Amino acid sequence: MKIIAVGMNYAAHNKELHHSLELSEPTIFMKSDSSLLKEGKPFFIPDFSLEIHYETEIVVRIDRLGKNIAERFAHRYYQEITVGIDFTARDIQNRLRSQGLPWEISKAFDNSAAVGEFVSLEEVGDINQIPFHLMINDRKVQEGNTADMLFSVDRIIAYVSRFFTLKIGDLIYTGTPAGVGPVRINDHLKGFLGDRKVLDFKIK
Repeated sequence: MKIIAVGMNYAAHNKELHHSLELSEPTIFMKSDSSLLKEGKPFFIPDFSLEIHYETEIVVRIDRLGKNIAERFAHRYYQEITVGIDFTARDIQNRLRSQGLPWEISKAFDNSAAVGEFVSLEEVGDINQIPFHLMINDRKVQEGNTADMLFSVDRIIAYVSRFFTLKIGDLIYTGTPAGVGPVRINDHLKGFLGDRKVLDFKIK
């Protein structure tokens, strides 16, 4: 199982992080298999960062083996989605970016990919019009809609399958909208697809 993630896939988020790139294709990075945090287990703030940010995203689970998938057939390769958190060590990421260095350690560290309960698309509707949001301590801090993605789920799958063979169980984190921010010890995070809660865990 591998975790593929998309960066800079919402224009408003790019603006809040002062990215001004005109993107013609998705920006892809990877998380390690040890990044996965599931079943409502707590996230422990690591000792190597002073600025861990949440990034709420729609996560797609691949359920067929595929390579060089045409965009028009990409919908055949997934049936379930959920909400996930791409935790980012923002201080480390900013430092490495300023030096022109790779920044995987700020994104792919252990337990940095929280993932919720998967729900079938039959229950949530059109993949291109799915609202989602994050609550922290019962306050809405981030919300988005897949309609606002710069690159759709099917476009992402077609693109990444040119480089990586997609296997059953692979996860794709599809990018975060505006509203990212820090987490602190004792925060309680809840992620929603529409009004349905699919993610619920605490920060330790």
